[in-house]
Amino acid sequence: MSSFVGVLVSDPWLQSQFTQVELRGLKSKFVLLRNQMGKITVGELPPIMSKLKAINEMLNQEEITQILGESTSDMNDEVDFEAFLRAYLNLQARATGKQGGSKTSSTFLKATTTTLLHTISESEKASYVAHINSYLGDDPFMKKYLPIDPTTNGLFNLVKDGVLLCKLINVAVPGTIDERAINTKVILNPWERNENHTLCLNSAKAIGCTVVNIGTQDLIEARPHLVLGLISQIIKIQLLADLNLKKTPQLVELVDDNKDVEELMSLAPEKVLLRWMNFHLKKASYKKAITNFSSDVKDAEAYAYLLNVLAPEHCSPRTLDTKDPFERAKLVLDHAEKMKCKRYITPKDIVEGIPSLNLAFVAHIFHHRNGLSTESKKISFAEMMPEDVQASREERCFRLWINSLGISTYVNNVFEDLRNGWILLEVLDKISPGSVNWKQASKPPIKMPFRKVENCNQVVKIGKQLKFSLVNVAGNDIVQGNKKLILAFLWQLMRFNILQLLKNLRFHSKGKEMTDADILKWANTKVKSTGRTSKMESFRDKTLSNGIFFLELLSAVEPRVVNWNVVTKGESDEEKNLNATYIISVARKLGCSVFLLPEDVMEV
Repeated sequence: MSSFVGVLVSDPWLQSQFTQVELRGLKSKFVLLRNQMGKITVGELPPIMSKLKAINEMLNQEEITQILGESTSDMNDEVDFEAFLRAYLNLQARATGKQGGSKTSSTFLKATTTTLLHTISESEKASYVAHINSYLGDDPFMKKYLPIDPTTNGLFNLVKDGVLLCKLINVAVPGTIDERAINTKVILNPWERNENHTLCLNSAKAIGCTVVNIGTQDLIEARPHLVLGLISQIIKIQLLADLNLKKTPQLVELVDDNKDVEELMSLAPEKVLLRWMNFHLKKASYKKAITNFSSDVKDAEAYAYLLNVLAPEHCSPRTLDTKDPFERAKLVLDHAEKMKCKRYITPKDIVEGIPSLNLAFVAHIFHHRNGLSTESKKISFAEMMPEDVQASREERCFRLWINSLGISTYVNNVFEDLRNGWILLEVLDKISPGSVNWKQASKPPIKMPFRKVENCNQVVKIGKQLKFSLVNVAGNDIVQGNKKLILAFLWQLMRFNILQLLKNLRFHSKGKEMTDADILKWANTKVKSTGRTSKMESFRDKTLSNGIFFLELLSAVEPRVVNWNVVTKGESDEEKNLNATYIISVARKLGCSVFLLPEDVMEV
């Protein structure tokens, strides 16, 4: 496997302003235009730049022409790639200025992907370092490198070999990565480092992180804003993992009836955390509802009321009597400390309203003492709720796949979030560009039911154009949340996407459609070429459950990637599970986006 170099720019500062994904995208656009035009001049840039998403939302073509005219004396000057990048940065800066730059340096809900304002919050960095030191301090491999000093660049230096991030993913969602697949030598060569980062990014996708604008080269260079953006997402997933009825059935206390339970199940974890906080604040007679983890908690009053309800034994009248928010924040953190509640937040972070750190603080309080009843008829009702294991596994797979596409809306629950049709239209536009008529689509929030049906009717219409099997299916079936139908539609969507990818890669096919038979033939031929005798008869072949064929196929693609010393014969269920877990991590290490679970391999 060759080492990945990426798009290089002669000016290091200019190079540092972009991720590799962005550079590749802009380079391909530039080369395509230059090939079409012969050369590109400054005067030809406005119509080109006005089509770029980061710019066209704030600047029109006339404004772009005016801005570019300020920096050149001759609009007929030829533009090379670096000049193209500088013009892009200049316009993006003006667009950001016009919009009014964001006051917070990064968000906890999505990876930081801005390319101009790469300010790093030292508070956030210190918080993430404290979290890593706490959770990985006893790891047999990592303990010799920890604790990290938050005042240095130790975090970024440690990220460069890929091991730390892989370990952190396993802390967030245990078992995601088979640690036998991580390269953990003291000194790694470039290929091994690249494999670790590839494994990390594909595994991050598989637990729900948005990594569209991050490449392995960005992690090898340990670009601070991207590293912190990824770490913040991983930690958030860990902290919010229990905020659902399956893990914490006591949450059913937050609702009044069955209909509300369904709504609670569809909420994003951070929304559940807000609802939990407001539930206790209402008990404490706090007058305001908290709607965010920033401006609503800046004065620390809500925290004082919350902790007084959850841990009245440590309550101090001074906390509410003090008029100074900073002093109140200090007293709140003293209260939390007496509860032995982990905290990586300072009074300054509270009064400045840093969303990521405040959300983390509340999540830690929830984990330590949620204050919900453990003896309730409602809890037994929540535990008795029927769960379709197969449907929930498929829902997880499709949810993670959709979120990996980089569409603008994040999916928390496939069955609920897709019912208005908007996300399905976004996915269709992503995998079949130009297929959606956006003038006929309604963007959420959608109050009128018929608008949802219109969206879903367009989804079905496009599905039929793509030759999906949709007999007797109407848009209203999706609006009604028909699980079987939604899963069937998503399976066809995902399959179409994969077959399009294979068709594009197989340049010698001259546009020939790929079939299951083609994939089967390729896999068997690949394994046979290495001298092995394993063969798969179909995708339902029960012999696949031991995992040996998949490992031989992965080894045929890249011999170094499979360590045969850790592979079992796959005879017992335990051995099959070990092989299946290893297969998924090896495939991700090789660069595959895999969203299935070991059970899916074992059960074929």
